[in-house]
Amino acid sequence: MSNGNDPLFGIHTQALSLWQRRAEVLASNLANADTPGYLARDVDFRSALAAQSGDAAGDVRLALTEPGHPAAAGSDPATGAALKYRVPLQPSMDGNTVDPQMEQAAYAENSVRYQASLTFITAQIRMLRTAITGGG
Repeated sequence: MSNGNDPLFGIHTQALSLWQRRAEVLASNLANADTPGYLARDVDFRSALAAQSGDAAGDVRLALTEPGHPAAAGSDPATGAALKYRVPLQPSMDGNTVDPQMEQAAYAENSVRYQASLTFITAQIRMLRTAITGGG
């Protein structure tokens, strides 16, 4: 993936790979919803996209508003995306931090955003094709 915005597709080419990686992380969370001690993760999209686009603000951190919030840990080697631990709304007795309803909602939102980026890129390609062929 190249740094900087593509002059034709903008940020959407970079966003597609991050939306895809986030879908994988959320699916992994859902798959481990019954695994004792499993800690749900998510992609910090803003900082990951800023890092991939060469923005100096790539070190955006999640705010720790409570002393019990876990510190941010590492990044995803596949995309460089910062993977963060999700703070549960209601902790479980077995230490699992996956809330299936929250994960499903995040997965659905992620799918809509992925589709929006894909639709934009498809429209740009269609526009180019029309310009090259000279009509509809």
